[in-house]
Amino acid sequence: MSRPKPEETVAYFHRYIDLVENGNIVEILAKNHTETQAIIKNITDEKAEYRYAEGKWSVKEVYLHLMDVERIMAYRALRFARNDKTDLKGFDDDAYVENANAANRTLADIAEEFQAVRNATIAMVKHFTPEILDRTGTANGGNASVRGLVYIIAGHELHHRNILNQRYF
Repeated sequence: MSRPKPEETVAYFHRYIDLVENGNIVEILAKNHTETQAIIKNITDEKAEYRYAEGKWSVKEVYLHLMDVERIMAYRALRFARNDKTDLKGFDDDAYVENANAANRTLADIAEEFQAVRNATIAMVKHFTPEILDRTGTANGGNASVRGLVYIIAGHELHHRNILNQRYF
């Protein structure tokens, strides 16, 4: 799968896509997630509740956010892959995090769910043909290709891992 061209997503997402290394995106999704899961396994319960500033997400909330965004981007990719031309609505990531029930979750069960989400994403993406990857649609008022959405998933995970490393750990 080739990298997305700039016009395959709105400019906001380029910062995520730029973080993704060159190579087989399915392998990259698997490798990145293995690395993320290794980080999760080394976080104490106390550290999982840490927020680096007032109003910022806890470590658990960051991981729940990653899952929410992956599900939404994968859903968009599925819709566009099936040539659905419906303009899909956006979402409020802060509201999603606020309602994610992080306080009542353990990192172990978050990691288990996150693995299931990634497995489902990979299972879908590995069967996309070049023609399917080129298909586009509109979400939150902006155009995106299926390819672009897959790269957003990979880059978004890397973006938040970088933030976790810089501000939380």
